[in-house]
Amino acid sequence: MAFFLETLFGGLMVGMLYSLVALGFVLIFKASGVFNFAQGAMVLFAALAMARFAEWIPMWTGIESRWFANVAAFAVAGLVMFAVAWLIERLVLRHLVNQEGATLLMATLGIAYFLDGAGQTLFGSSIYKIDIGMPKDPIFLLDKVFEGGILINKEDLYAAAIAAALVALLSLFFQKTGTGRALRAVADDHQAAQSIGIPLTRIWVIVWCVAGVVALVAGMIWGSKLGVQFSLTTVALRALPVVILGGLTSVPGAIIGGLIIGVGEKLSEVYLGPYVGGGIEIWFAYVLALVFLLFRPQGLFGEKIIDRV
Repeated sequence: MAFFLETLFGGLMVGMLYSLVALGFVLIFKASGVFNFAQGAMVLFAALAMARFAEWIPMWTGIESRWFANVAAFAVAGLVMFAVAWLIERLVLRHLVNQEGATLLMATLGIAYFLDGAGQTLFGSSIYKIDIGMPKDPIFLLDKVFEGGILINKEDLYAAAIAAALVALLSLFFQKTGTGRALRAVADDHQAAQSIGIPLTRIWVIVWCVAGVVALVAGMIWGSKLGVQFSLTTVALRALPVVILGGLTSVPGAIIGGLIIGVGEKLSEVYLGPYVGGGIEIWFAYVLALVFLLFRPQGLFGEKIIDRV
């Protein structure tokens, strides 16, 4: 039982990180109808900016404090992601409103490749380190309940807590603020929202900026765990099955879907891996997403679209 709970907790913590990345996909799709394949590249670009500014700021200021360097690097990288999001919306997507889905798909793929190349040009192509002070030593929980306790990695616990806090803040933002209500109105009906005076272009810029911040936090966490390298793009795209499972238009679906995928990956690797071979953790989420595409393509919480003829 202790081993099962240990695996379960590990899956929940990884799943929360998947949920964080999936939120970027869902927010942009809800507000603009664009499935942003560049979200993975945004995570990588943000992580590179965070890592490099954390190196450069102490040299520029002469202040050697790691805490100051991380806070300043996060702030500067956040401004960079705001600028990137604004430029993407202003220079690309604003001119593609009401275009075919394939056109928007190719646009976001082009943005992804551009960000990959721009990241290497501006920040370099080596493997960089983000050290935000998260402890990496394990702890034992419930040692009075189970013999030996449950082994939990402190870094995973802190990362899951940061991701959960950001998800909670975003949920409050969408539910309690005027801008959040405007975002939800735009998501429900673009034309109706515009008819009551909600400026679509401003809303789209806000959504892309929020997605940029989400990418920055996700890149900071994954970069701290794995190092900042170009495989982060593929790690971020592991959130695609989460979006399919939870639904393209559902913020709660992104959260629940991420937790289901995270737990499913860990449990399947431990309990099914010995029977079907290693590596099940890599493809489990995509097989589950394929099943949902066949039998419930709108996902668990997505809206079922009915075309009337």
